[in-house]
Parts: sequence; C-alpha cells; structure tokens
Amino acid sequence: METNQKSLYIIIIGCGRLGSLLANMLSKEGHSTVIIDNNIHSFDALNSTEFSGFQIEGDATELSVLKEAKIDKADILIGATHDDNINIMIGQIAKRVFTVPNVLIRILDQNKEPLLQKIDIKYVCTTTEIASKIIELI
Repeated sequence: METNQKSLYIIIIGCGRLGSLLANMLSKEGHSTVIIDNNIHSFDALNSTEFSGFQIEGDATELSVLKEAKIDKADILIGATHDDNINIMIGQIAKRVFTVPNVLIRILDQNKEPLLQKIDIKYVCTTTEIASKIIELI
C-alpha cells in the first residue's frame, strides 16, 4: 500500500479460494480486514504471514454476525461466497441497511447481471469475465 493511501476497513464474506486470496492480499496491503465464513476450517486457507485481520465464524446473513464484524464501520463489503443468492442478499443488506459505501459481490450466473444492474450493486460475474478472456485469447 502506498504511504499516502488510507487504510480501508474491509469485510469479506466467504473464505473459499476467492475470499481467502482477497483477504490475504488486502491485509498484506495494510487494510483492516475481517473475513466471515460459517465453516471454521475455511480459515485454514488464510496465510498467517499475509493475513493479520480478524476471522468470524458465523452466518453472514444474520444481522448479529454482521454487527459483530462492525459492518457499520466498513468502507467496503465483498460478497465472495459460492452462492450468488447469498452474495446478492448480503450485498443488499450492506448497501441498504448499513449504508456501506462500497459493496462488491461475485456472481457465477450471468443471468443475474440485469437484476444487479437494476438494484445498483457492483458485481463481477466470473463466468462472463472468463468467457470474455477466452474469446480474447482465441
């Protein structure tokens, strides 16, 4: 992280491949990072030399878990679970209930892109991104 860049408070939902990679990278850059997953063994994917943030075992669809993560202080919330519907729901809660300034979710089903555009939630559709990259490489 550049010295003039402010440290952000980032909450990541889901500690699978994507969530753990993001948590490791963002924490290493100096951001205050909290990662939530309902499976304690998922946290094994965190790199102890890179990740210095907090881990919360729990269901992020429960308001009490989000409050434990201090979502009201978050600059960014990232929905990185393997379930599009959970990511969308948590994204809406973060944006509408807790007014998190930056909400970004990962989806797999490209058919959900119009819905996310309609409700104004930032997203990355990995299926669309990978397909575009493959076409570009061809």
